[in-house]
Amino acid sequence: MTSPLSPNGIVAVTFLCLFLLMGCGYQMVGKETHVPPGLASVAIPTFKNLTYEPGIEIQFTQGFLREFILDRRVNVVDRAQADSVLEGIVVYYNLFSVAFDRSGLVLEYQINVFLDLTLKKRTGDILWQEKGLSETWWFRASSDVLVNEANKAAALQQIGRLAAERIKARFYYNF
Repeated sequence: MTSPLSPNGIVAVTFLCLFLLMGCGYQMVGKETHVPPGLASVAIPTFKNLTYEPGIEIQFTQGFLREFILDRRVNVVDRAQADSVLEGIVVYYNLFSVAFDRSGLVLEYQINVFLDLTLKKRTGDILWQEKGLSETWWFRASSDVLVNEANKAAALQQIGRLAAERIKARFYYNF
């Protein structure tokens, strides 16, 4: 059986198909936003800590800074130059044991954290607020106090990253 198209015809049809596919709506995704015009930069000052866990606000501030800096859709700048300010408060922190071995020693801990977040324009007008944003994470317990503290710090970093990802999505898509 022979093809009704010559080799040149097959090449032409192939190029025609490729040309038509280029106009089918394929595009790069992930950079489109619904941020109001005029919000090209954001400041993320150090979060406030209303808990008894010392330094927890640093890990959350760093998590939010990291997410917005790596994304690059808005510039992260100093408060004096920012079009908007994302303020955060660590409202609640709880660490408790969730798994034990047969002798009653802790095998795993759970951390719960609640945050209040407010995005404001430079003028002070509130664009949106998120009250009681909660995140939970678990970490393995260790009989070594230093390992236990390192595991807790890593869990807090993970919670900060998850909360930052969620708020970043709201910042860009839910105005």
